[in-house]
Amino acid sequence: MSMNREERLISSRISRRGFMGATAAASLAALAGSEPTQLRAATPEATADAVIVLWMAGGMAHTETFDPKRYTPFAPGVRTERVLSTFPSIDTSVDNIKFSKGLERVAKVMDRGALIRTFQGADLGFILHSRHQCHWHTGYVPPQTVAMPHIGAVITRTLGPKNPTVPGFVAIGQDMEIGAESPAVKAFHTSGFLGSEYGPFLINDPQNAASAVRPPAELGDAHFRSRRKLYEQLLAQEPVYQYGSDFQRQSLVRSLDAADRLLTSPSAKAFDLTLEPKQSYDIYNTGRFGQGCLLARRLIEAGARYVEVTTEYIPFRFWDTHENGHERAEKMKEQIDAPLAQLILDLEERGLLNRTLVVLASEFGRDAVTEGKVGLEVKDQAKTPDVMQEPKHYGMHRHFTGAGSVLLFGGGIKRGMLYGRTADERPCITIENPVPVENLHATIYQALGIAPTQSYIVEKRPVFVTKDGKGKPIKDLFA
Repeated sequence: MSMNREERLISSRISRRGFMGATAAASLAALAGSEPTQLRAATPEATADAVIVLWMAGGMAHTETFDPKRYTPFAPGVRTERVLSTFPSIDTSVDNIKFSKGLERVAKVMDRGALIRTFQGADLGFILHSRHQCHWHTGYVPPQTVAMPHIGAVITRTLGPKNPTVPGFVAIGQDMEIGAESPAVKAFHTSGFLGSEYGPFLINDPQNAASAVRPPAELGDAHFRSRRKLYEQLLAQEPVYQYGSDFQRQSLVRSLDAADRLLTSPSAKAFDLTLEPKQSYDIYNTGRFGQGCLLARRLIEAGARYVEVTTEYIPFRFWDTHENGHERAEKMKEQIDAPLAQLILDLEERGLLNRTLVVLASEFGRDAVTEGKVGLEVKDQAKTPDVMQEPKHYGMHRHFTGAGSVLLFGGGIKRGMLYGRTADERPCITIENPVPVENLHATIYQALGIAPTQSYIVEKRPVFVTKDGKGKPIKDLFA
């Protein structure tokens, strides 16, 4: 299936263009607002003070990774509905938990964390990756009347900086200019109504991170500072910045101040991967995602509050496995296995794992037969043959919101725990302990000492950090 084909599959409920337009309009609405007022809620005791999210963008197939089912090898003539997992299962360091082949290193550190097998994507009708990703990262279904902030911005604003010379929120690995849905992906990589100073410090390529924290080589110091002064003059003019309130302008200036502090701070060395010993670098060097995991560890050491590393969302690539699913899942596991395991080991060795929550997640799972959720099926976006005839048919996966896997390490989470159960036969739906987005978010917030009922007054109404303040932390996951 080509990218153009998906672009033609427009939902009657919401089109890509409509979603992008709506989110852009909401962003402008947020710029016009005044400073949001934080309403304090009773705070739980924090077990973590930093978060690393490892984002498996595109929909990681749970039955091919952390929730293996009956293995069926490829053979022409096998009915597609019979294929649940295209990899055999392997043992982990926890007796009752198995992974699929290709995740041997993560399997060895499973005794340091917990596995949720019953994450459920929301029922949003016709499935757009960017829409589900926006819901996961903000806790709210787009579009909204105001630009909702990314969870990283919420955490950074609510808790404040750990180190004033290090960006509180860093997002690594997503190219914002590639892909049909890139404007929608940009729309939730934002601090929304909270103000620019809490937005993400974007690093597309970890190898180039060091250049992002030093002034352009072609500019002298005087030229660089004069450009900053000119920018502030532009901000002060009307109608050049006609959508910006005084609060938004001041927040933008504060973000510039923070950038200037970083440029002249020793903390900037955290961004330079060439300073990492070769032996350590080589373990992480499986590609941009692996290098991003290394950069995340260095940033957490330096005092970042929230770091997200993505395998990157580009339609029909990486985890977006509509065809050649087995081959692509194999390659993705090669990218994530060693860096993820080493990240956990490094944080543990440095005494950081106990206070750093590491979360591996995706917007939904995948299934070869069901698009959406059993009983709430939606329009198919890929044609899956009834019978496999060639290797590209092996591991074809539709978008499946009935179940998905999430890994949690550190930050007060129990070790070696399995939470939730899915059916052993198709449809591999959640049958015990479903976990919707709001409850997963509430669990993350709980670890950080943020109540799910924490809210900000925006345009004279409360906006909660979990949907309507109703997220419920999964207390069984905490030690």
